[in-house]
Amino acid sequence: MATYDYDMFIIGSGPAGQRAAIQAAKLGKKVAICERNSVLGGAAINTGTIPSKTLREAVMFLSGYRQREIYGSAYSVKQDITIEDLLYRTQHVIRHEVDVANHQIMRNRIERFLAHATFVDPHTLCLAYADESGQREVTAEFIVIATGSLATRSDDIPFDGERIFTSDDILQLDELPRRLTIIGAGVIGCEYAGMFAALGVRVTLVNKHHRLLEFVDAEITDALIHNLRQNRATLRLGEEVRQIEKYEDDRGKHVRIHLDSGKKILTEKVLYSIGRTGATKKLKVEAAGLELNSRGRFDVNENFQTNVPHIYAAGDVIGFPSLASTSMEQGRLAAAHAFGLASKRTPELVPYGIYTIPEISTCGRTEEELTDEGIPYEIGKADYREIARGQIIGDNTGLLKLIFHIDTLELLGVHIIGDGATELVHIGQAVLAAHGKIDYFIDTVFNYPTLAEAYKIAAFDGMNRMS
Repeated sequence: MATYDYDMFIIGSGPAGQRAAIQAAKLGKKVAICERNSVLGGAAINTGTIPSKTLREAVMFLSGYRQREIYGSAYSVKQDITIEDLLYRTQHVIRHEVDVANHQIMRNRIERFLAHATFVDPHTLCLAYADESGQREVTAEFIVIATGSLATRSDDIPFDGERIFTSDDILQLDELPRRLTIIGAGVIGCEYAGMFAALGVRVTLVNKHHRLLEFVDAEITDALIHNLRQNRATLRLGEEVRQIEKYEDDRGKHVRIHLDSGKKILTEKVLYSIGRTGATKKLKVEAAGLELNSRGRFDVNENFQTNVPHIYAAGDVIGFPSLASTSMEQGRLAAAHAFGLASKRTPELVPYGIYTIPEISTCGRTEEELTDEGIPYEIGKADYREIARGQIIGDNTGLLKLIFHIDTLELLGVHIIGDGATELVHIGQAVLAAHGKIDYFIDTVFNYPTLAEAYKIAAFDGMNRMS
């Protein structure tokens, strides 16, 4: 039998890479992890999930967004909020999360390399050290590719990181713009649209599709659109960008956006957010016989194996849903499969957390999916304004929606928009996993006053629709 330097080698230290490494280490395997940047954590900790969610929390606090319903729209913890104010909290959390990642790797005796990895052959990698001190080759029985993704860029867009930038550059902004145009209304685009609009920035959101977040229940996205417009955001849906040009006049530096419809948008800064591409360009995957799809990602089977069976891929590098939570589970499952550990996955019960303002979370089926499949259903809804806790926290726009089978009463989907949505959804997720019925919520006592009480109100509403 061939001998290798490592039982498993992981390329990338984001959520998928970390969990794959830890799972393999817990099984007593010799494991190494490689990160091309100077710190662990990948985009999730350094430029993506953690920074954007912390930035959102800073926006919510400093702008007094949660208190506006009670104290008025002019209420703010701090006047003249600067980018430095927002990043102060962000940098603190990033430092903490990097420290946690390092500690977990060390505690599990996982060897760490700060280096750029490229394939030499299906079992061999060349590591070029990040400090440029040299390189070495290593071999592994199993390899997990968890290199994540990069913001998609178009060659005809004049990116400069100042006036025209991607979500990867947003932490480098020198000041808050007065006007911001966001091109692309996916999860990232919608999240930043809500943040900047809450700060009083005049946001224009351009999307080639006529709907936002097409995988989310339509009633929830309608509520999001309403809230964005309440914050003076302008939505240009069903519009394609033809050209983006920079120009200057006596008022300063600007950007002009030309749409295919003939419309022109004058703005101060542009966030280009049309999706992400797999960070695989420099891996030399052809040396291992690996195949990439058109977005620079790997197509994998149900066990996260690529077309080369001993090489796995997990996280953003395999595409949708590209959530930190799902990436963690994919990495763990990949390592478990490689070493024969039985595991169970329930992809249909993955909760989606979208940190817009207000936040959205969903689990299970949507009305649109059930209608297309001819499954009879009914809904039950609870508005936050009906709930004492909603009044206490000043959220009168939130909505919790339950979808259940009209004959069996089995819960089929949970969809929430409003404060605490990403926490609340897990109650519904547990009932979905147990194939529970809508009357579970009617028979259950919830703490009062809480947002969780919305489940009982929505259940009663649904049952009342049946009578």
